[in-house]
Amino acid sequence: MELVELLAYIGALFIGLVLGLIGGGGSILTVPILVYAIALDPVVATGYSLFVVGTTSLAGSIQHMKRKMVNYKVALLFAIPAFTAVYLTRAFLIPAIPDSLFYLGSFEVTKDLFIMVLFAVIMLMASLSMIRNKKTSTIEEQHNTSYIILMVQAFGIGIITGLVGAGGGFLIVPALLFLAGLPIKKAIATSLFIIAINSLIGFLGDVQNIAINWVFLVSFSAISVVGIFLGMWLNRYIDGKKLKKGFGWFVLIMGIYIIFKELAG
Repeated sequence: MELVELLAYIGALFIGLVLGLIGGGGSILTVPILVYAIALDPVVATGYSLFVVGTTSLAGSIQHMKRKMVNYKVALLFAIPAFTAVYLTRAFLIPAIPDSLFYLGSFEVTKDLFIMVLFAVIMLMASLSMIRNKKTSTIEEQHNTSYIILMVQAFGIGIITGLVGAGGGFLIVPALLFLAGLPIKKAIATSLFIIAINSLIGFLGDVQNIAINWVFLVSFSAISVVGIFLGMWLNRYIDGKKLKKGFGWFVLIMGIYIIFKELAG
């Protein structure tokens, strides 16, 4: 096993570990690890990421399901338009995007560049939501539930998930809080369940379009699943909320690095 591959597997463990410790955010590192450590094409990397994020989130949501923390009605209302958007994006939109989009003078904007810069912007948004660390636990359950707006927003989040291969928990949780009126703990648990459904069904849209190295993908995902259970165990002894802001700064730096690397490269 080469050093870069070993580092990638360590990264897979870290992805699950962070997800188990702070309840989200770890999946945002999947694409950078696959692109820069394994040298996968960004389109392939975002597809692989959906499988990794989906299996890891599903494993993590099992504990929430056992404790009856998942609101299945809201999950289905959100997941149906979201996974429809993810699937359509992966199966039809991404293959339809030309490899060369346009030129800015002599600078060529390619599909790969567009995906990585968009992903970096999503990383910046996710990092800011972690750094701000608003005390959403104090929010009371809402009674003016707006399921139509929730489903429209779910479709939009599904398109973003399909494009960049990230779970989008930092977008889903606020929607569940303010539009579905869920308490914070149920919003987080339901979000993880939604991410699992969205990602795995979205990945099906890739099966016909990309060559998949199943041995690597399954082993990478399995290590990430081990990481999430390890993170859940460590969460008993370590306050994940205190780690969240520090991880947010790390993601912010990574996002800025990706933008500079892609635009300067």
